[in-house]
Amino acid sequence: MTAWEPAFSRALPLTVKAGHPTIETLKMKIDSSLAAVVTGGASGLGLATVKALRLGGASVAIFDLNPETGEKAASETGATFCQCDVLTDESVDAAFAKARAKQGQERALVCCAGGGNAILTARRDKKTGEIKIFPSDQFEWVLRLNTVGTFRCVTRSAAGMMTLEPIDGERGAMVNTASAAATEGQMGQAAYSAAKAAIVGMTLTIARDLARECIRINTIQPGIFHTPAMARATPQMLESLGSMVPFPPRLGHADEYASLALEIIRNGYFNGETVRLDGAIRMQPR
Repeated sequence: MTAWEPAFSRALPLTVKAGHPTIETLKMKIDSSLAAVVTGGASGLGLATVKALRLGGASVAIFDLNPETGEKAASETGATFCQCDVLTDESVDAAFAKARAKQGQERALVCCAGGGNAILTARRDKKTGEIKIFPSDQFEWVLRLNTVGTFRCVTRSAAGMMTLEPIDGERGAMVNTASAAATEGQMGQAAYSAAKAAIVGMTLTIARDLARECIRINTIQPGIFHTPAMARATPQMLESLGSMVPFPPRLGHADEYASLALEIIRNGYFNGETVRLDGAIRMQPR
């Protein structure tokens, strides 16, 4: 190696074309040789991703807090359920240990676990006129669930991937989930916007941190999707929400998220990016 060559170049497969060495096209295979972890994998975007990975033949571990829905999703898809609370190191460590004991070290991680609340920064009670503020503990909880929870899983998965030998030039790939709220938060979404914006903000930095280890990371920034979180909405409300989307004028389908997640995993040149998946919507204030 010459002084200017990056350390990771030793892991990259080289071919010679027209007398010049070139790096071969990198493409992670989604087949029976791949082990994956999907957080929040028991429902919604996560479950759709689990199904897509399983359809490709990959072994998948579902990380989810709810044992009832988690076991049901695992039974239906042939995945492994690992109960996991992304708010604690101990729970996440135990879930990764269980997953790896069952299917080996994962080379793919998709983080879909998260949630939020709807509280105005400061508001005036309509009846009493009392001024109330967004409770700090509720703000912190949303950041811990989304941002810290995602980062907690990323660090553990990255450390595990670093023990592997590269295949076709890479050790692993990760996909995080942000939200349109990261850039266009609606009223009451201060905490959720901050949490999702932080996921967007750390994506490139993590990609740079892990580049020498041949590990990629990207983030999907979805718009309004038809998930269990929308189950309480009336048909009229769903139609109204869908009409806000320029084209196609509807809510997103979870399998469309899954399709993009799998392409990001496959495509070896996809790294350090945040990609919107939202039908060109830009969220309005309310």
